[in-house]
Amino acid sequence: MNKEYKGLTAPPFTWTKTSETPEKVHEWIKPIQDVSSSEIDDADVVMIGIPLSRSSISASAASEFPDAFRKSWKGFATYNLDDDVDLSTLSVIDLGDTKQHVTNIDLCHENITTAVTDIQSCHSKPLQISIGGDHSITAMTVKGIRNAHPDKKVGIIQLDTHFDLRDPNELGPANGTPIRYLIENELIEGDHVYNIGLHGFFNTKALKEYADKHGVHYTTMRAARKKGLNTVIEEALNELSVKVDVIYFTCDMDVLDMSYAPGVPATTPGGMRTDEIFEAATLIGTHPQVRAMDIVCLDPKKDMADMTVKAGTHVFLSFLSGVALRK
Repeated sequence: MNKEYKGLTAPPFTWTKTSETPEKVHEWIKPIQDVSSSEIDDADVVMIGIPLSRSSISASAASEFPDAFRKSWKGFATYNLDDDVDLSTLSVIDLGDTKQHVTNIDLCHENITTAVTDIQSCHSKPLQISIGGDHSITAMTVKGIRNAHPDKKVGIIQLDTHFDLRDPNELGPANGTPIRYLIENELIEGDHVYNIGLHGFFNTKALKEYADKHGVHYTTMRAARKKGLNTVIEEALNELSVKVDVIYFTCDMDVLDMSYAPGVPATTPGGMRTDEIFEAATLIGTHPQVRAMDIVCLDPKKDMADMTVKAGTHVFLSFLSGVALRK
């Protein structure tokens, strides 16, 4: 490994390469141990794992997802039949996991920000994908991007059941607070947040009022289906593209209906179907201003038959399909 990043350790799990012409994902994505610094500079995408869930409000082993995610690769081909695109045309490099502390959440968050700042400062070309972890990681990842690029405005497109606007002063640096943390620390503007997929009885009226006060844009799952989910996403991307320099896509897996995603800490009825989230991720991936994304709140310990782990990996590959379609 020619490059070490602050706050980051090498991938804890890697696959042995068995083919020079990869057909499966585990044969295609390269670990940092196998590449040079120049290869990272020229990569299309770099990914990191963020195995943190001690900051989750509800009991969660989402910290286990980066490991389960890597191990699931063997079950997926690089070819996407739906979009007739082969992801092996992209260069994707796994840079490893952010360093963790057993009890100090603030230090874990500091390591996330430090790692992202270092990666963003060193490499201007690759998109960055973060595999969580709970949703608190989004605030620290965006903070790292802003540290590296203080002159660039960042906007957020968020697929989520929740606003994630709870008060950090009450809950600390938790998974229910990342969007409010970013707004109140002036790292983003409320008007630059587009949340799609909220539904049911899982947000308080006070959070809705906070969103209204700060200009947060939101579309419920019911309203998105009536208008057309793709239409809502396209409108959000178009509006964001004239307001900000960088669009960040955060995908909270609890946006899925509980029948599709038993392995999320806050599973709920009334959410998205898997086909909807896959199509949404592909569409978001096609937009040239989307430069980073994360997948959060997926607990393999709660999962059944790897249903949710496979769905999470499918979201990752669907997003990359969109990135490949840019070309």
